Amino acid sequence: MTASMYGFLKTTVGAATLLAAGLALASCVAHEPPPEQVASSKPTVTYKYHNDEELIGVNQRAVTFCTQYNLAPRPTNFTNDSDGAKVVSYECVPSAVSATDPVMNPNLIYTYRTDQELLNASRSAQAYCMNIGSQEGIANIVTNADGSKTVTFQCHK
Repeated sequence: MTASMYGFLKTTVGAATLLAAGLALASCVAHEPPPEQVASSKPTVTYKYHNDEELIGVNQRAVTFCTQYNLAPRPTNFTNDSDGAKVVSYECVPSAVSATDPVMNPNLIYTYRTDQELLNASRSAQAYCMNIGSQEGIANIVTNADGSKTVTFQCHK
């Protein structure tokens, strides 16, 4: 009986040791931080263009590209290519009106100096035309005496 008592005690101590080791290991795992996201990439698209009319066209292409993801294009970078063309990159982002978005102009006449300002004008004209059930179209771009440019858009049914 002493031998069986010794065997029982040895088995009980061994099981308790394994249980304690398992609990210690589980407590270490439970205290590790959960996995976290360290990088993410939104859909992006980049276009080359040569003039203001082409920029408005690539902006429309960016709208089409981002729409497939139920997102809207936001220009993120303007550069010049080595071949003399200009390059614009867009990031597709959730569509939301922000305080920095241009105010809709029902006259559809905008003065601009930069490509970013031209894109803002185009977005504003597009939003206005969509709100009245039309599509935005470019009518005219004129260079002003002070170096700025004026673009006029029209809404088409």
